[in-house]
Amino acid sequence: MVKNLIKHGNSYALVIDKPIMEMLHITPETAMELTTNGDKLVISPVRSDSKQTKLKKILKEINEDFGPTLKKLAE
Repeated sequence: MVKNLIKHGNSYALVIDKPIMEMLHITPETAMELTTNGDKLVISPVRSDSKQTKLKKILKEINEDFGPTLKKLAE
């Protein structure tokens, strides 16, 4: 998915669509961690270990069930 930054006051914002927020089980109140390797920006929700384990299990199931379809959508 390709997204563009939008002007927000003196800054720029990246809008996260509601379906993606629902898939990641995040809300506007979820703390987000931003990291970079100098080339890519990674935005991750801050989670407790138990929530992280549960999320990984859910994402694994989603990838097993819908991986090929999601890959085609990303192209």
